[in-house]
Amino acid sequence: MAITGAGNLVPAPTKQTLASAYIDFTSDAGNNGWQQQYLPDLMEKEAEVFGNRTISGFLSQVGAEESMTSDQVVWSEQGRLHLSYTASMGDTGSSLVITHNADAVAVASGADHGVRAGDMLLIADANTTAKAYVKVVHPTTGKITIQSLSNDNMNNAGIANGSSNCKVLVFGSEYAKANTGRVGANTPSFKSFDNKPIIMKDKYEISGSDTSQIGWVEVTGEEGQSGYLWYLKAEGDTRARFTDYLEMTMIEAEKAAGDGLTALVGDSVGTNGGDITGTEGLFSAIEGRGNITTGVTGVNAATDLAEFDAILAEFDKQGAIEENMMFVNRATALAMDDMLASMNSYGAGGTSYGVFNNSEDMALNLGFSGFRRGSYDFYKSDWKYLNDLSTRGLINAMDTVGAVRGVMIPAGVSTVYDQNLGKNLKRPFLHTRYRASQTDNRRLKTWVTGSVGATTSDLDAMEVHYLSERCLVVQGARNFMLMK
Repeated sequence: MAITGAGNLVPAPTKQTLASAYIDFTSDAGNNGWQQQYLPDLMEKEAEVFGNRTISGFLSQVGAEESMTSDQVVWSEQGRLHLSYTASMGDTGSSLVITHNADAVAVASGADHGVRAGDMLLIADANTTAKAYVKVVHPTTGKITIQSLSNDNMNNAGIANGSSNCKVLVFGSEYAKANTGRVGANTPSFKSFDNKPIIMKDKYEISGSDTSQIGWVEVTGEEGQSGYLWYLKAEGDTRARFTDYLEMTMIEAEKAAGDGLTALVGDSVGTNGGDITGTEGLFSAIEGRGNITTGVTGVNAATDLAEFDAILAEFDKQGAIEENMMFVNRATALAMDDMLASMNSYGAGGTSYGVFNNSEDMALNLGFSGFRRGSYDFYKSDWKYLNDLSTRGLINAMDTVGAVRGVMIPAGVSTVYDQNLGKNLKRPFLHTRYRASQTDNRRLKTWVTGSVGATTSDLDAMEVHYLSERCLVVQGARNFMLMK
C-alpha cells in the first residue's frame, strides 16, 4: 500500500520572505492563498441601531388590566342629570315637539322625553331666548302645549313660529295652591355598552439542528435575551413583536360589520363562518362615542389657543374632567411647544430666561410637559406609536387628511355598574379585560412544543407558541378627544 505524504513547511535558514514558509489555504488553482492579512476584524457586539424598538407601554400608563370569565363584557354608564332637548316649535308658537336629546340623538318617539305638565322651560332659537310654562303634555304623542311667561305666545316673545332647531331646558316647576301632585315620574336613564374579547396568536419555530449552532455575533434584545445563540434573539424578537401586537390591536381594532368574517384555517377557508367578529379598539370607540378635533386645515390639531378653547368648550358639555393626558406625535408636540413659548412676550425673536426655569449658563429648554388653560390641566407626552416608521408613523406619513396626531384621555376613575358582578365599581376610564379562571389564564400564554429540550412530540424542531384573549373597555368615551 502506497502512502502519500502531506506537504510540509520548509524552514528557511535566513530571514527571507519565501512562499514555502506560509500556510496556503488555496481553495482553487487560480488562488494564491488566503493570507493572514485578509482575516476579518470581528466586532462581536450586534449594533442596536434602532434603540428600543418596542412601542408597548401606552395602555399601562393610562389604564389597568382586569380578568373576566365571560365571552362578553357589559357595562352601563350614567345618563345626564338635567333635562335638555332639541325641539320643533309649532306654527302658532304654543306647542313643542321634542326631536333630539341633549346628545343630539333622535328620540324614539315624540313621547320619549321627561318634560311634564307644570315644568318651566328655557327655550332658545337663532334669534332669542324666552321662558315658557308647560300646560299639557299629550300622553301618546308627547306634544307639549306651552304658554310664554312674558307674552301671549312664543312668537311674540321672539321665538319664530315653526322653528325646527329650538333648544329646550327644564329649569324648574310651579304649581298653584291646593293642587294635586305631579303627573308621571322620570326614571334615571343609562346607556349600556359591550365589547368582546378576541383571540390573538403567534408562533416562533426553529429546527433542532439550528438550535445547536453557536452564532459568531453577540446579540441582545428588548426581552432581556443575550448571548451567541441566534435563535434566542429571534424568539425574543417574536415575543416582543407579539406584545406590541397586543397593544396595537387594543388601539386599532374595530368590530366587524354584519355577521362577521369567515374564519381561516391555514390558507384555506374554514367552515365555521362568522367567528371573526372583531373588537372595539380605542380609536374606534372615540370615533363612535367620543370627540374628534381636526384643527385648522393644513395645520396640526390643537396648536393654537383658539383650538384649545374649542376643546375646552366641548369638554364643558360632557364631563368637565379637569386633568387630561395628551399623547401626541412629534410634529404636534413641537407645535404645542412653539404655541406655548410664543405666549411669553420675551420669547418672540430670541431666547428667554427665567420663565422657562433656565439660566444663561445652561441649555435652553423649550419643551413643555404640561400647562393649564381655564380650569383644565393638560399633560403632554410623545407617543412612539405615532412616530415610529414601522408602526403608525408610516401610515400617518401617507394620509395627511385622516392621520391620527394624538389622543386626549381623562385622568382618574369613573363609577360604573358591572353587570357580571352586580354592583357599582370604580375603574379607570380605560382598561383591558382578559380571559382568566382558576384553570387557565389567557392574559399572555406561552408554551413550547417539539423535540428540543423537554420533548413533547416527534417534530425535530422547537415551536414557541403565544396566545392572548382580551378586549379594551373605554368608559365615558365622550370625555376622550381624538386629534386628527
